[in-house]
Amino acid sequence: MKRSSIKDIAQALGISIGTVDRALHGRSRISPETRDRVLKKVEQLGYRPNVVARSLKLSRTLSIGVYSPRHAASFFDPLRAGVRAAASAVSGVNLELIFRTFARLDDGGMELLAADTDKKFDGILITPGNPALTEPELRRLARKGVPVICIADDSPKSGRLACVTTDAYTSGAIAAELFARIIQGSGELAAFTGTLAILDHAEKLRGFRDGLATLAPNLTLLPVNETHGKPRDAYLLAKKLLTSTSLPRGVYISTDNSLPVLRALEERRLLGEIQVITTGIFPEIVPYIQSGKVLATLYQRPFIQGKAALDLLVDYLVDGVMPKVLTRLAPHIVLRSNLALFTNDDA
Repeated sequence: MKRSSIKDIAQALGISIGTVDRALHGRSRISPETRDRVLKKVEQLGYRPNVVARSLKLSRTLSIGVYSPRHAASFFDPLRAGVRAAASAVSGVNLELIFRTFARLDDGGMELLAADTDKKFDGILITPGNPALTEPELRRLARKGVPVICIADDSPKSGRLACVTTDAYTSGAIAAELFARIIQGSGELAAFTGTLAILDHAEKLRGFRDGLATLAPNLTLLPVNETHGKPRDAYLLAKKLLTSTSLPRGVYISTDNSLPVLRALEERRLLGEIQVITTGIFPEIVPYIQSGKVLATLYQRPFIQGKAALDLLVDYLVDGVMPKVLTRLAPHIVLRSNLALFTNDDA
């Protein structure tokens, strides 16, 4: 049988070869609807990239930049470990991973990206943070044809190729349902987030609010505390909250930066009296869950996010396999009863 070509796809859809090329390589100036039509036709025709072109790619080293924050190491260290694990499992391809770190998620690392223009990466993995900071630089990369996959957060209007993350909205909705089941009667809840300009943080809060409205109309959400990824700010905001005349019946911490808030609760001897739901698993949080001082934590599976993102990028660079635009992993609910399944596991 004759191998299907880009020209065959273009003729079948009545569009230009250039449009097909933009869809296959995640470039800008193409609508999501047209891209979906192209990808469906690719599957129908069984299109595969030219084997000779693939062999040329395999003959050189693919350089991949990995941009992620230094803060919240309990989350981003496993994420980077997942990227390394995926790279070590790749056969027949020479990979060079260049890890670049920036201060905090709301920093965005755009100065690093701009400074690295001469590195000529074949592809980039990035946790983008604040879209207002990230979108211009990521669009510039898209115009240059550099495929970018976002991990753990998204920048959907940036021209990025794909995104791998946990379902942030569902994570917030799960927290709301847990509170609805355990807290009887009326009362107030407090929420601590990082920066609401970051899509992941905003979506968790949206899911939490929607879940409370549906499942717990008896519970009122207090004004949200934005910590901006700064432990000191989180601690001071928690202390201020706990000096009010009316204490919340529950606290939802939607980032991995939970320890300062737990410390403030512990100093007031309110852990166990106030129900707490946190985010993430790391050694310091384990005793709180084991003792019942933290009701549950929502595990975002950072190792799997990092591994999946690099797998998608390598498949795209080597074989031209177009990834799903959004890969959303289900968050895991971790309680005292199943904690042991997660403390020594990367699932």
